[in-house]
Amino acid sequence: MDELNPDYEQAIKEMDAENPNLDLAFEYLTKALKKGDANAAYAIGTWYLHGFHLERNIKQGFRLITVAAEKNIPDALFDLAVSYEKGTGTEKNEAMAFQLYLKAAIRGDENSIHEVGRLYFHGIGIDADEELAGIWFDRAEELGITDDSDR
Repeated sequence: MDELNPDYEQAIKEMDAENPNLDLAFEYLTKALKKGDANAAYAIGTWYLHGFHLERNIKQGFRLITVAAEKNIPDALFDLAVSYEKGTGTEKNEAMAFQLYLKAAIRGDENSIHEVGRLYFHGIGIDADEELAGIWFDRAEELGITDDSDR
């Protein structure tokens, strides 16, 4: 695994503090982002996307999460897939959502493993294939991720 940017590490330490200073954490994240840190892009992107400590800005959140996803950060790939599936911050594109969930699943994002199964089962962004869906659902179940409403 790549070594974390020191500014990003400081932001995480601040966020993990008993009484975190969110302004200071954001300052560290911004410094890390300016140095090209994809983890910082993802963190700030989620803050914008959800309006956490910043004014909600879906377009800015989507843009930053895209930057992180381009660096194959599994959580960013998952969130970007959700954005494409729902049309949040971008046009709805179920085929792109499927590709991103699959990419995230291959990189270890456990929730994406279930989502790949769900999309195969319902034929969302990919031709429906209950056999493949079952394989992905079984793996998700092995990881403790279940949602019987998807079948």
